[in-house]
Amino acid sequence: MVYGAAFCGGCAVCLLLTPLFRVIAAKTGFMDVPANNHKGHGKATPLLGGAAMFLSWVAVLLGGILVLWYVQKNQPSLLDGIDFGGLRQASREMIFLVGAALGAVLLGLIDDKYALGAGTKFAGQFIIALVAVLCGGIKVTLFINSPYVTCGISVFWIMLMMNSINFFDNMDGLAAGTIAIATAFFAVIAGLNNQFFVAAFSALCCGVCCGFWFYNAAPATIFMGDSGSHFIGFLAAVIAAKVTCFDAGYSLSRFPVLIPALILALPLFDTLMVVIIRTINKKPFWIGDHNHVSHRFTRMGLTRPQAVRVVHLTAFAISLTTLPIYWGDFKTAAVLVLQCFLLLAIVTVLQIAAEKKS
Repeated sequence: MVYGAAFCGGCAVCLLLTPLFRVIAAKTGFMDVPANNHKGHGKATPLLGGAAMFLSWVAVLLGGILVLWYVQKNQPSLLDGIDFGGLRQASREMIFLVGAALGAVLLGLIDDKYALGAGTKFAGQFIIALVAVLCGGIKVTLFINSPYVTCGISVFWIMLMMNSINFFDNMDGLAAGTIAIATAFFAVIAGLNNQFFVAAFSALCCGVCCGFWFYNAAPATIFMGDSGSHFIGFLAAVIAAKVTCFDAGYSLSRFPVLIPALILALPLFDTLMVVIIRTINKKPFWIGDHNHVSHRFTRMGLTRPQAVRVVHLTAFAISLTTLPIYWGDFKTAAVLVLQCFLLLAIVTVLQIAAEKKS
């Protein structure tokens, strides 16, 4: 019931708020004008989707925390057998994470309006990531027992995901749908691991993305903009770090540590590919182009909505393999991890072959 309420609440509030921000964007000039974008849209489109998603997320998150406090105080029997991971500690860290998420949204809004330089944007992302790591309890250790290395890896992970989703948001509904799929699987894994608060948090994020996807799917009537891509990229990084995929007392191999990267494989793979292509072409990796996975699918003959569906199906297929990796032994996990890489290799070979043929 908690997970369902979190998902439905996020979805419902975002469904209600997004049209309002679509009107606000039109009246305030927060529009993506076709002459100034490379996404292939033919008309000016509102750009305040990120603000709608953030306010929907905050409203349901705060409402949920208040409800939990009320139930714990007045009807604690309803929560028997459920450990919310130390609600007081989680609430303290959540204050900083909400602040960092707000910073990500504001940074994106400023970039949407004034087109910040790469150095300024990276500096802002670094500060946001540092707050999340030092004050929000976000840690990515990778089995390295050093607080400085852990801090560096964690900051890099958050910045990587914010930029990956920023790159990935290049077609209607693509980024919102992909993160909805990812957070749904994170919710399942967190639930299996008895991380009830993290599972509810993931379900909420999934709901917000689904609610926004309703307006962002082709033909999009509103874009999430850099504010939205920074926001959901930040949330994806935070959730991936919070979900305990490897448990020394339960996991039968160390392969489960790869689960977050596999669930988010498509955005990460896309980022790697465009960085390599732009480096080969001697172009700055932060300058947009049409070499993303989704763009290459369209050059294979798919329409833009078809390309988005293929990416979503691929993301879903790879994410499905993470469940048996979570509980499987070494041999099972090894085969499934190899299968994921082979699936990405198939996509790459097909797209390279199509490029050469054209």
